[in-house]
Amino acid sequence: MSDDSHLREAEIASESVFDGVLLKVRRDSVRLPDGNTSLREYIRHPGAVVVLAFLPNGNLLFERQFRYPLRQVFLELPAGKIDSGEALIDTAQRELREETGYLADTWEHLGVMHPCIGYSDERIEIFRATDLHGLGAQELDHNEFLELIELSPEAARQAVFDGRITDAKTITALYWLTR
Repeated sequence: MSDDSHLREAEIASESVFDGVLLKVRRDSVRLPDGNTSLREYIRHPGAVVVLAFLPNGNLLFERQFRYPLRQVFLELPAGKIDSGEALIDTAQRELREETGYLADTWEHLGVMHPCIGYSDERIEIFRATDLHGLGAQELDHNEFLELIELSPEAARQAVFDGRITDAKTITALYWLTR
């Protein structure tokens, strides 16, 4: 990669604006590449995983879940927050089990995406899970409500194009299917 020092900003000072259960908001004073200063407000996030979970019939597992900030139900792949100190594969396996009741015998880490680079440091690690078998009931958090559906990969791509899937992590993960 080329030298990018002419693009870098340097932190001068940093302060906590909000320290929540999930999100932390920071406000930093930075020195810009031209020597001027500016403010940067951003969200610190612990990171997450998203899982392309393939059922034995070749379909993918999806969830329909209400997302409060936009106050609507979204169609998305199984996903969840990385707990402190938790290995990425452990997060992916835990989230698939808890949200869907499935285990997978074969796992592959595909890559990472950064959903909101302008105002968050969140990263979402993308996994592929195959050789699924049911464990039993979902183990949802006390404040989590979702329903499972399955779509073929082609139907999922079509759902992106017709606007039924607008979730960035799901769209990005589906893009990996073309690899």
